Amino acid sequence: MTVKPKPTIYQNDNNIEGESILEPNIGLEFNTPEDAQEFYNHYATKNGFKIRIGQLYRSRIDGSVVSRRYVCSKEGFQTTSRTGCPAFIRVQRIDSGKWVLANINKEHNHELEQEQEQSGEIDICTSRIQRKNVNVNVPTPISKSCIVSTRKGLRSIDEGGPSGVLDFKRHKREINDGENRGEEPYKGLEFVTAGEAYEFYYSYAGNTGFKVRIGQLFRSKNNGSITSRRFVCSKEGHQHPSRVGCGAFMRIQRQETGRWLVDRFQNEHNHELGPPIDASERASKGFKEASSGLENMDLVESNGGLSLVTRSRESKIGSDWYNELFDYFQARQAEDMGFFYAVEMHNGRAMSVFWADARSRFSCTQFGDAIVLDTTYKSGSYSLPLASFIGVNHHRQPVLLGCALIAEESEESFTWVFQAWLRAMSGLRPVSVVADQDRAIQHSIAQVFPGTHHRFSAWQVVAKEQENIDELLSMNPEFKYEYETCIFQSQMANEFEAAWNLLINKYDLRENTWLKEMYWMRKSWVPLYIRGTFFAGISMDGSVKSYFGTILTCQAPLSEFLIRYKKALEQRREEERKEDFNSFNLQAVLHTKDPIEEQCRRLYTITMFKVFQKELLECYSYVGIKINVEGAISRYLVQKCGNGDERNTVAFNASNLNISCSCKMFEFEGVLCRHALKVFQIMNIRELPSRYILHRWTKDAKYGILRDVDSAGASQDYKPLMLWSLREEAKNYIEAGTASLERYKLAFEIMQEGRRNICWQN
Repeated sequence: MTVKPKPTIYQNDNNIEGESILEPNIGLEFNTPEDAQEFYNHYATKNGFKIRIGQLYRSRIDGSVVSRRYVCSKEGFQTTSRTGCPAFIRVQRIDSGKWVLANINKEHNHELEQEQEQSGEIDICTSRIQRKNVNVNVPTPISKSCIVSTRKGLRSIDEGGPSGVLDFKRHKREINDGENRGEEPYKGLEFVTAGEAYEFYYSYAGNTGFKVRIGQLFRSKNNGSITSRRFVCSKEGHQHPSRVGCGAFMRIQRQETGRWLVDRFQNEHNHELGPPIDASERASKGFKEASSGLENMDLVESNGGLSLVTRSRESKIGSDWYNELFDYFQARQAEDMGFFYAVEMHNGRAMSVFWADARSRFSCTQFGDAIVLDTTYKSGSYSLPLASFIGVNHHRQPVLLGCALIAEESEESFTWVFQAWLRAMSGLRPVSVVADQDRAIQHSIAQVFPGTHHRFSAWQVVAKEQENIDELLSMNPEFKYEYETCIFQSQMANEFEAAWNLLINKYDLRENTWLKEMYWMRKSWVPLYIRGTFFAGISMDGSVKSYFGTILTCQAPLSEFLIRYKKALEQRREEERKEDFNSFNLQAVLHTKDPIEEQCRRLYTITMFKVFQKELLECYSYVGIKINVEGAISRYLVQKCGNGDERNTVAFNASNLNISCSCKMFEFEGVLCRHALKVFQIMNIRELPSRYILHRWTKDAKYGILRDVDSAGASQDYKPLMLWSLREEAKNYIEAGTASLERYKLAFEIMQEGRRNICWQN
């Protein structure tokens, strides 16, 4: 059954003269998303349904909200009262800063009630909270009064009424009187204290049918004071069998005035909600009004209820480890000016530890664009919570960019470790990170590395598949084929969306909470959404050769840890030195007379040249057909001879020699693909533009960014790394210069001449 509200423009009946409630239409503008919410709430009231705040979408650039959905209260199936109603509006922020109504569905799949004023119920209510006027950019007179909704209908509050801060004492009295039915939080809601914000969310949760915990806190870097707090659903995380990784939460942030503002709110749960908790029962389980020590408190379940207790952070690192490590750090710093280490302190106790030597820091300037956070210690039993930051060098070998011991698997610990790594690497943020999908790690990466593409570890995705859909994958070959085709073969977003929806509907998986969650996080694990970001060619299965191998494991005892650590470090670095030597002293065999092949052999390391050479040789078995011309840009359909199924589209700009392929190999790996090389052949391009030979893959990559930092005025930040780099070169120079007396004389003369030239520089 489909019911559609009457498409009329009507007047508000609440004695507010001149205010019209319009029919929602695409293109309608609002000053803020809250104005849109207020507008849709009034519209819903007149048409006999209630609304909820739905999904929000954030910018991948700065994390700001760019779009919001407001849905019918019967959307979804989380409770028995919901019917999966599709009615909604979506507003989107435009360049002017205003919000425009971009999508709307007015059709409901349930009977509509009489006007909400008669029933006395409004799902999104702002009772006792001063709200702004609804600013809709249409030529309709707006009253100077503000409309707020209550259990008894709509009423008007004059501009001189209460401030925009929640009157919490009154709110509490109404809870105890049983009149408040759990106002839904919204972005911009203000509280006098963090304790009041917690009690508000606790009350809302009780009315909605879920329990809460006090989640992560964030402290000021300047004075250590609490600047932000998260209150989460009790089923957030996976630390206990009863927890299912629920994403519902409310976050508050301290303002300069000392008040607390709701800056983030997510009301979607991935589990069934329980019945509302009676007000008197909530009051008996509740908390005192002034939770002034909230920053040091946590919420735990005990005897069937909820209790606030002092949060105690426990370190998984044995106390004897700290003494051993600090002795090692101090010894290394004495011999390596670029050695960096940091220790997290909590209430006077050491927690997580991070360290990186000068070579790791120097390597980050070259190979820190794509990193892997190796936390394999979490996959089984361990005695040491060792995490390592791994990059990919110009020989496609793993390169160490720092190590850490993680005191506890909390957002606070991971955030501190990422911040320590960022300080050690002079603020150089990675383009991409491969790491676990644990919520603590996700939140920490988003906070410390905004704009960095977080890709989930493939082994963890596979493990979750086995937990949640293993029966289908193992017992139904057809499902497995369609599932893997959808994930790994989709070339366009619309292909993936269509295949995913078909899969969900065909196998009746609409209620599978894990698949719902993975769909919303698809940009972090589906190859289609990963290929457009540089990951240094780290394969889609996420496998990177373990840096420490079998030499150092998380079961290593304290007495052997540092010995094995140094042995593994030296072994890996010796392997890199061998590849450096081979690239400068050996030459790969050419297989064509194409000048491009000779150009790339001269520049690339042997390993990377072989990767390029394979693509070059493959391009000879492809054909390219021009399908479109727009000005200087020509588009080609490139497909393999005899295989019409394998085809890609290449765009070529003749004015600047820019080229891009739909396979995204260059964006993902930094090496031109066979399809782009085929078009270069067609256009008779005899030399690759320098931008298509990434410096990080060349023989000279070891000089990295330090060649150019002086022009940016930041050379002082890199002084320890420059010292290390020059010492490494000097060591090799001395070894070569002392091979014979003649070489010594030549080396000495060159050194003197070089010193004189440097002295003449400004």
